[in-house]
Amino acid sequence: MKTLAIGADHAGFAYKELLKPWLEEQGYTVRDFGTHSADSVDYPDFAHPLAAAVASGELAQGILICGSANGVCITANKHAGVRAAIAWLPELAELARQHNNANVLCLPARFVSEDQARQIARQFLTTEFEGGRHQNRVGKIDC
Repeated sequence: MKTLAIGADHAGFAYKELLKPWLEEQGYTVRDFGTHSADSVDYPDFAHPLAAAVASGELAQGILICGSANGVCITANKHAGVRAAIAWLPELAELARQHNNANVLCLPARFVSEDQARQIARQFLTTEFEGGRHQNRVGKIDC
């Protein structure tokens, strides 16, 4: 079984809880980085630990969820080796994997339905990086 990181702030809590059992049904072991309630919290407190686990290689991929996905994406991308991408359509998740080798999916809970969130996550998790001409570009991301 592949282990997948998941984390959210209060705005993404319900979607995180919705996705966890679905991800397990898809064959993933899910490591939950919080939050553990819908009480107001600060997204960096959950995005940084998840991103650190991906950056270190402890976990290969993660999903972060907040209201717009902007906050968690900005935070995660502060970690060298993390390539976090916001996706509100499955096609964007697919391109983030194919062309950018994204390793953290950021979902905007206030802008996608529950079904769309599952579709986007499925596309992200089942799409491979194309490499080739994209590898050179991705190699230039980290400073």
